[in-house]
Amino acid sequence: MILEWKLYGMLRRLGICLISCMGLLLGGCQSNTVAEAPVMSGSAHNGFYRVQRGDTLYRIGLRFNQNVNTLVRWNNLANANEIEVGQLIRVRKPASASGRPAGVKPPSGRVARESEVVATGTAAPDIRLQWPVRGTVISRFNGQTQKGIDIAGSRGTPVKAAAAGTVQYAGDELRGYGRLVLIKHSNSTMTAYAYNDSLKVRNGQSVQMGQTIATMGDSGTTGVKLHFEVRVNSRAVNPLRYLSD
Repeated sequence: MILEWKLYGMLRRLGICLISCMGLLLGGCQSNTVAEAPVMSGSAHNGFYRVQRGDTLYRIGLRFNQNVNTLVRWNNLANANEIEVGQLIRVRKPASASGRPAGVKPPSGRVARESEVVATGTAAPDIRLQWPVRGTVISRFNGQTQKGIDIAGSRGTPVKAAAAGTVQYAGDELRGYGRLVLIKHSNSTMTAYAYNDSLKVRNGQSVQMGQTIATMGDSGTTGVKLHFEVRVNSRAVNPLRYLSD
């Protein structure tokens, strides 16, 4: 479910107005989605992203479907919570295993290859998803103000992983999304589950399709519901295209 994906929480730099709230991962605070960051400031150039005011490594990783630990390794960062406005962060896999320090541009040959990956990596993945919960869809994807779907339900109903993958994030630092789980299913595909009552998984945990990852609630919203998003190559897509009947 993705965000404009600011991050808030115990850490000073955790604050998104995400995808102006993740306004990065899920959409604006009022729209109940992970909104896209502005194209001019939120896109990768030659495999690198320039840090904007309000960014955190969590937000950057969310936008580009990369694990925070991976970004730390690629950029030789001493502290994931200490990045500066204007700093260049590598967000695409280096050609060599060693990577490059943030702010160092790769050779032109590598740039061309990475640009090709970005340009051709927009095709819809061959993935079928299970419904995370069964209930009435009360808000549908429109690609603008709503980056996912909202499903009504009862408090405590198990929320299940839509497909097998690895938990990228499980917590409540994203203001406006309550207790949130993000699962990465492949290099291109991620799902988001927001407004949960309780979380049943931890960061880095592998999960199977149908495994309970949370319970439904109203954290970060009004009324018990699940906000569910599907992100392909960091862009929100209509979840109904991938959910099995």
